[in-house]
Amino acid sequence: MKSRLLLVGLVALVSVAAVAVVGTAGADSGGDRHHRSYEVWLIDQEDRFNAGVGTLHVFDGKELTEDAASAEPESTDLGLTVGPRCLAETGTAPARPHMLVFNGGDDDGAGGNTHAMIAYVGSGHIAFLDAATREPIDCIDVGVQAHAAWPTPDQEHLIVANQNGKQLNRIATDYENDVFTLETAATLDLAGCTTPSGALCQDPNLRPDNAPICPRTTSDGKFTFVTLRGGGMFVVNHNTTPMRIVAEYDRAHVDDNGCGEMEARGKMYVNSGAGLTVPPVPGDEPFGHDVYAVELDRLSRTPNTTPNRPRVEHVYTRDDEGVEVDAHAVSLTRGGDYLWWGDRSQNDVTVVDPRRDRIVGRFGLVNEHSDDPAPDLFDLSPRGDYMFASLRGPNPSSGHEAFGSTPGVGVIEVRREGRSGRLDGVARVGSIRGTPDPHAIRVRDVSRR
Repeated sequence: MKSRLLLVGLVALVSVAAVAVVGTAGADSGGDRHHRSYEVWLIDQEDRFNAGVGTLHVFDGKELTEDAASAEPESTDLGLTVGPRCLAETGTAPARPHMLVFNGGDDDGAGGNTHAMIAYVGSGHIAFLDAATREPIDCIDVGVQAHAAWPTPDQEHLIVANQNGKQLNRIATDYENDVFTLETAATLDLAGCTTPSGALCQDPNLRPDNAPICPRTTSDGKFTFVTLRGGGMFVVNHNTTPMRIVAEYDRAHVDDNGCGEMEARGKMYVNSGAGLTVPPVPGDEPFGHDVYAVELDRLSRTPNTTPNRPRVEHVYTRDDEGVEVDAHAVSLTRGGDYLWWGDRSQNDVTVVDPRRDRIVGRFGLVNEHSDDPAPDLFDLSPRGDYMFASLRGPNPSSGHEAFGSTPGVGVIEVRREGRSGRLDGVARVGSIRGTPDPHAIRVRDVSRR
């Protein structure tokens, strides 16, 4: 016990020393009362030699929108802060910080964004950070690969996609008291389970590779959508122990390797196709993407024994012959009016109207600010006037063909009430150990702090 306390104490000392403050992230200008203060968090997952490194960059939102090129972030070496904490808590070191989420709050935004959760895809770690201080609070190892995680709306759980472990894991979350507990009894074994229809969850024809990619919980807190690497999808009741599948989809209805998920106007929108260099199913095309929608009011807590129900609506396909397309980023404009689907190979954004489920526009991001931005993930400013994108570098860690020339944060001005946009600037980031590889990006509203 004494040695554990000593380790934790040393972690706290190292954490303080590791934070290099080179900006004033989150600071509100006293003369601008109309400015809604917010931060933009970007994680450089560059992780050479699986050493558990990576950098957190926190930008002030106002600095980014006024002059992105000169914006300077507060930067934290996660290898010196989160690394020792995870080692102390789990006995193993985290590797490659990949995804980032904040806890939520009340409907008006109050009470949320107090904690940040980082998923490490090179290992099974989930790190919990105090969002204000950037200090690690706890670290949990769920298993093989924590690709992504999503908090439930009631703030009681975090649902984790344990990718190569082929499990869906659940962590109990008490943000007020900083208590986080892995609930092993709730684990859903996606490789060895049976669906409500009696089929094998992982089946060579229906769902050949059940590595979970991204979970997304519905706003009513009833269900979690889970995309699968080899195609197909599950809708899960995350409130039961163990968690339970309530709707099953095969790869003929939902194609492989989706990650973008977004709820809008009573539907959950899901994409597929993320440009893998080696497709999860031999013979599949490595490029091309689809977008689907499921009406949420048709889901029920009672398991549906009919596969591929409720029906998946196919919104659109993009499969340009001889052209690499690679969809990953998705976000919703203010008021839920338009869905933005980013393509990191074609450097453009497809705009969908969720009221009609139709494409209403497509705009490019290449201009004087970047000749190859490669937008990876999106998040919207609190006022909805800017969309922020993580821009890939020339040597990304992931096995995708999308390479970019300006790694950092892309500042996209939202135009025509969300029907269009323009890359307004780029805040470049460097790397402490090699080539930068930005991936996770999130906006944190601090106007009520």
